[in-house]
Amino acid sequence: MAATVIVRDPEILGGIACFRGTRVPFQNLLDYLEAGDTLDEFLAQFPTVTREMAIEALETAKDSLLTSIE
Repeated sequence: MAATVIVRDPEILGGIACFRGTRVPFQNLLDYLEAGDTLDEFLAQFPTVTREMAIEALETAKDSLLTSIE
C-alpha cells in the first residue's frame, strides 16, 4: 500500500488512530488479539478492514516498537 494504513483525522472519531477509509480504530484489532480472538474473527466483525490492512498495521506497529528499543 502506498499510503499508511493507519490514519488520524480530527474529523473521524476525534482523531483516534483508525484504518484508512474506515471508522474502525486500530485499538479494536489490538483488543481482539489481546482477548485471544483470531484475526479472522476480527475481520468478520469489521468487514471494511481487509486482511492486508490488518497485517500491514501490525507490521508497522512491530517495526515502530523494534525501532524505538534499538
